[in-house]
Amino acid sequence: MSNSKAALEKIEPIFGSSFTLRRFTENNNQPFWHCHPEYEIVFVSNGKGKRHIGDHISYYEDGDLIFLGPDLPHFSFTQGLNEEHVEIVVQMKGDFLGREFLGRPEMQAIQQLFERSKQGLTFRGETKRLIGRRLEDMMPLNGFDRLMALLRTLNLMATSDEYELLNVSGYALEVNAQDHDRMKTIYEYVEAFFRDEVNLDEAARRINMTTPAFCRYFKRLTAKTFTQFVNEFRVAHACRLLFDEHISIAGVSYESGFNNLSHFNKQFREITGVSPREYRKSRMMILQ
Repeated sequence: MSNSKAALEKIEPIFGSSFTLRRFTENNNQPFWHCHPEYEIVFVSNGKGKRHIGDHISYYEDGDLIFLGPDLPHFSFTQGLNEEHVEIVVQMKGDFLGREFLGRPEMQAIQQLFERSKQGLTFRGETKRLIGRRLEDMMPLNGFDRLMALLRTLNLMATSDEYELLNVSGYALEVNAQDHDRMKTIYEYVEAFFRDEVNLDEAARRINMTTPAFCRYFKRLTAKTFTQFVNEFRVAHACRLLFDEHISIAGVSYESGFNNLSHFNKQFREITGVSPREYRKSRMMILQ
């Protein structure tokens, strides 16, 4: 169990509603390390981006559908989207329908969904598309109709097998508002320079720490070393590039910040469990 720090985001449902439902058409959210006690569904209609949830980093293509349990520290998911897109966010407390509601026999599947979400869930395929349409259809609804639509949406997610567990490790959160600024600075530095040399001393300097203090701080914050974080960030970028079969494996390695092909292959396999070539082949089979 790691002790992680994140900025606490305060979420208040609008008057007359037991949960929040928001729709965005522009990517106005800057990445920052934050958490909240609410469960959260995030649907991104299209485009690409990185997920950084707890100690998990990965890349998504063609939109995303995520369901997160409470108190999971995370960054905003969408990055660098220049195309038109829609992002819908639903946030609710675990007891938003009363403390005993999830314990009812009819709610067993949804209760299990809420439990799985504590590790982070991502949905794919027809489930992702159908949930996206349902969330869009919820926007003009009010009161009882909106609540019923949410329950039907949750039930669809609960009974779908088109999901993956992100396997986010357990976190004992110590909320500290100061730390989101530091993490944002580190993240922006890695984002800007991961194709080139990312320097540990420079990362420490940017948040006014000595290198040894920074190493201890970062490990305590993210449950991994800074080097592990950078390698996972680079591999996540490589996963996106591997969708383009016109880029060679060596080209993907170079564009992702790995100047040594054998080192890239080793890191990619350690992080994903397969080689870059195997990953590309599996992705191409899914797209066919």
